[in-house]
Amino acid sequence: MHLPALLSRPAVRALCTAVVLAPAGAFAADLSLSVADGPGAESTLYVALYSDAASYAAGKAAASQTAPMRDGKARLLFAGLAPGRYALRVFADENGNGKLDTNLMGMPTERYGFSNDAKGNRAAPDFEAAAIAVDADLQTVIHLR
Repeated sequence: MHLPALLSRPAVRALCTAVVLAPAGAFAADLSLSVADGPGAESTLYVALYSDAASYAAGKAAASQTAPMRDGKARLLFAGLAPGRYALRVFADENGNGKLDTNLMGMPTERYGFSNDAKGNRAAPDFEAAAIAVDADLQTVIHLR
């Protein structure tokens, strides 16, 4: 049995109209990320993407990626995201041990950053400060510090 036999003409017209009139935000979007101000020496960039405040606070990323940093820069793409608000945490693993190193006071000793270039007060910024709306393809930049 082929498609016309399964759908009546009014059903096909309604389906076509629904596709044409669907809001643009209902479709998946790509988030392109550029990271700048990293170390001059080659290192690995670790990126975590969070989809809500609870997962951000718990450190449970919805997605994560690594990318090589060259000349202090890196580019990544999170493709096919559902529309919504997301926050990013990134750090440059300068010594290759796979973690963000800190000093005795708990302050990072490797370069790090957050979406919106958000800053916290002696801690990571909260989700609201770092959240970006992704309802269409978006390009954003994070500057490491």
